Amino acid sequence: MIEFLDSHLPTLAAVLITVLMIPLGMSALRMATGPGYADRFIALDMLTGIAVAVACLTMIVTGRREFLDIAFGIALIGFLATCSLSALLEKKKGDKK
Repeated sequence: MIEFLDSHLPTLAAVLITVLMIPLGMSALRMATGPGYADRFIALDMLTGIAVAVACLTMIVTGRREFLDIAFGIALIGFLATCSLSALLEKKKGDKK
């Protein structure tokens, strides 16, 4: 069973990368055309999550560990962007009162 997984894991990862392009495109579309700022922020968070998954799957396909560093960097930037944008959204909400 382990040998089967070892031989087919890069192929499965490559298929999953192509499958992840569908939600990536949908999230990019929502980010571009979202009706409000909250929708765009959620789409940005979704884009960073998909980018982390693609970087990890690329590491499996290529066998290069540097893609895990890239995934970590994307996750860190996505977290900071989500925190700062949510603080901005709260500030805008407070200004309206």
